[in-house]
Amino acid sequence: MQSTTPTLSRKGKDLPESPIRKLVQFAVQAKARGTHVFHLNIGQPDVASPKEAIDAVQKSELDLLAYGPSEGTLGFRQSLCSYYSKNKIDVNPQDIIVTAGASEAISFTLSCICDVDDEVIIPEPFYANYNGFAAASNIKVVPVHSLFEEQFRLPSIASIEAKITTKTKAILICNPCNPTGYLYKQEEVEALGELALKHNIFLIADEVYREFIHDDVTEFYSVLQSERLKDHAIMIDSVSKRYSLCGARIGCIVSKNKALIATALKFAHVRLSPATYSLLASEAAINSDASYLLAVKKEYTARKNILMTALEQIDGVKVSDPRGAFYCIVELPVDDAEVFSKWLLTDFSDENETVMFAPAAGFYSTPGYGKKQIRIGFVLNEKDLLRSASILEKALQAYSN
Repeated sequence: MQSTTPTLSRKGKDLPESPIRKLVQFAVQAKARGTHVFHLNIGQPDVASPKEAIDAVQKSELDLLAYGPSEGTLGFRQSLCSYYSKNKIDVNPQDIIVTAGASEAISFTLSCICDVDDEVIIPEPFYANYNGFAAASNIKVVPVHSLFEEQFRLPSIASIEAKITTKTKAILICNPCNPTGYLYKQEEVEALGELALKHNIFLIADEVYREFIHDDVTEFYSVLQSERLKDHAIMIDSVSKRYSLCGARIGCIVSKNKALIATALKFAHVRLSPATYSLLASEAAINSDASYLLAVKKEYTARKNILMTALEQIDGVKVSDPRGAFYCIVELPVDDAEVFSKWLLTDFSDENETVMFAPAAGFYSTPGYGKKQIRIGFVLNEKDLLRSASILEKALQAYSN
């Protein structure tokens, strides 16, 4: 009798790999050989979490880890409202659904507003997992291409409107943008909002990097600051980057659209509730001293400046200048940045050290785009960033030979 194996779903087989993690196996092998790997591929800060967040978990006196509310505890949602109020965003706890990170927030949002084969317009390059979230829900991503040579500024409103069809349910932006660091101006957010109103679609803004703006002049403008957009605006947020709590996996959906929030709550009911200890840590972080965020912002700006200077001195390397978040897109003098990134882990080291990047092609939806680009996260200290840039320069010299 011929043996067979059960078939897997086409959706699962076609799900795109994450460019952030797809080379991890090669990094593991490099470490097994005794090579130190500088991880610039992933947005995992090395900045310490607020002491208050760690203390909240370590000093908790819980004797039972019970289920919590599906929408998140009232105390945490009230703390979020206080934080948002300081950022000129007026919401109440009933406007918030707490999720397992921004990832679940985006997945819930797409499931709430889209049916199979519906479309979401996204300026590319964009956070790579948007492709995965959409594919998992059988939703089509419609990209609008932004240019490296123009610092990835928002494509024209006309080009975005030209993509809108009867299947379009939303425009999705990340502000400031992962992976480009592009910071949307108030007039750009408002122009996108006018499109949403005109075509009766949603404007989704992933604002997890709100605090990280690399000048002292620009003021962040949230999609929720527009009263006209109250039924069309959806904000995605997270404590992961802001407070170096990536492992807590706490994010949220925030919207004044009551029908959306009620629908999202049904999805939250299905997955039961956010993690209790994560909520404890997150609430304590939000209520920590304001000096923490000020210091973290200053640190990332300093890292950005030192990394940009180092990269710009490498022959053949072109760098986009991020105005927000803690990533930049770098164009390399190679034919295929993914092949080069893999080679760094499998065949190259300098003084038994190498560096890991995220190939940028995975941050595009259009095939063939970003092939010579990588995303670099300036998530390590200045010394390690300078060392990583030095390794990159030596690797490019060796690779060209």
